[in-house]
Amino acid sequence: MPDTKYRVMAINLLLLLLSGTVVIVSCVSIRTEATILLTNNDITKSLNRSSFPESFIFGTASSAYQVEGAANVGGRGPSIWDTFTHNNPEMINDRSNGDVAIDEYHIYKEDVEIMKDLNMDAYRFSISWSRILPKGKLGGGVNKEGIKYYNNLINELLIKGLQPFVTLFHWDLPQALEDEYGGFLSSNIVNDYRDYAELCFKLFGDRVKHWITLNEPWSFALHGYADGTFAPGRCSHWQNPNCTGGDSATEPYIVAHNQLLAHASASNVYKTQYQASQKGKIGITLVSYWIMALNDTELDHDAAQRAIDFMFGWFMDPLIVGDYPSSMRSLVGSRLPKFSAYQVNLVRGSFDFIGLNYYTSYYATNAPELSKGKPNYITDQLSILTKERNGIPIGPPAASSWLSIYPNGLRELLLYIKKKYNNPSIYITENGMDDLDDPTISLEKALEDTMRINYYYDHLYYLHTAIRDGVNVKGYFAWSLFDNFEWSSGYTLRFGVYFVDYNNNFNRYPKKSAIWFKSFLQYKVVTHSDSC
Repeated sequence: MPDTKYRVMAINLLLLLLSGTVVIVSCVSIRTEATILLTNNDITKSLNRSSFPESFIFGTASSAYQVEGAANVGGRGPSIWDTFTHNNPEMINDRSNGDVAIDEYHIYKEDVEIMKDLNMDAYRFSISWSRILPKGKLGGGVNKEGIKYYNNLINELLIKGLQPFVTLFHWDLPQALEDEYGGFLSSNIVNDYRDYAELCFKLFGDRVKHWITLNEPWSFALHGYADGTFAPGRCSHWQNPNCTGGDSATEPYIVAHNQLLAHASASNVYKTQYQASQKGKIGITLVSYWIMALNDTELDHDAAQRAIDFMFGWFMDPLIVGDYPSSMRSLVGSRLPKFSAYQVNLVRGSFDFIGLNYYTSYYATNAPELSKGKPNYITDQLSILTKERNGIPIGPPAASSWLSIYPNGLRELLLYIKKKYNNPSIYITENGMDDLDDPTISLEKALEDTMRINYYYDHLYYLHTAIRDGVNVKGYFAWSLFDNFEWSSGYTLRFGVYFVDYNNNFNRYPKKSAIWFKSFLQYKVVTHSDSC
């Protein structure tokens, strides 16, 4: 790879040039003005870092398999995503994988420099379990090269004034544990995950003050075990003929249950053995849509509530009250695992903060006819989600078919959590939108992402209003800093505020949204990109 120092200099020069263009030609997409203090009256017009509490944290997020690469470097063992992408390339839109990803493993110093230059406060990244424990277990040996890499990354972040927010599991389970006992289908995973987490606390906890046990356990259970589109690719054959085995009626619930127990066990170890001396906090990241009734009827309002229960409440209710939502108990019945008295106490209250990933919203309508089909997680809620009401989309479409832009949904979801779950501490750990990768357009055109600027501005505006209304949000992480490997979509979608040239040494180029964020975080007023 080219020397990091000169690549960073080139990128910073491009940032300055682009920034100059934006300031001079303000109506292209962005406008910056003199620093002012905002009031409730002018927040609708302008927004900047100082609109948020002084201690509020801004950062970007990533995950190991999506950005690191170096799959066979430095003693890393295979994960289920290595197996899934190599054995089933047809399950990835462009038949790609994360073997190299965007090569952050080798150029992390450059990437940290970019974060610092954008005035970010923190970086949320995940540790590759199989890079630390290639066999998944302590007995299989600890990989010193993997430990060295994460020590170097954490130290580099701290040198640059960035806080590490570390996710312990972002879907890349060591393949050895999948082979031995089926991974999260077995309760054996709880102790192995706890041991892995404790090792990370010992190794890195003197510097890491924010731990996230799991990323989106809903997505892992749904796509890995209900529809089979993510590793390990399990589901009922009638649900997806490409699945290698599984049961969409039972396995998602088992996997979710074991994820909750793994989270709680790791959290208990941290709180009882490490928190007092290391003075950090531990939480879990959940994902949710905001879901509204399609029609203003009691049936559809109930359907919307069930849809939220089956997505967010599935995990949040046990964390708060120690059991699954009553709607799930009623509809899933004996297929839904039960918590023992010990487990209730272990899971309930097992967090200092909740990470919340929000991207989009939906309407829901009552669908009792779904009960006539074969039982499976996807239809158990007896609700159908839709993006349109009376032919009108809920919001503009992004590149992903599931992602419609509805910024007010973030505010509504936060207010719902505040009311229902006693206003927990929250970090927005992911929020963003994607473009299609289009190899036919010029680099200059690819950097013009006005829609993404609008997305971030509007979501930050509604986040600000939620905080003003008492929601306890402590920070915001954009997804993502760089374009990267987007799971079953491969490299066909681009979420980054930086464009990654996959064909030219993974060079990073700032999109206009990066310039916008840089200005936003400099305490300057930054207006909505279409304000002129």
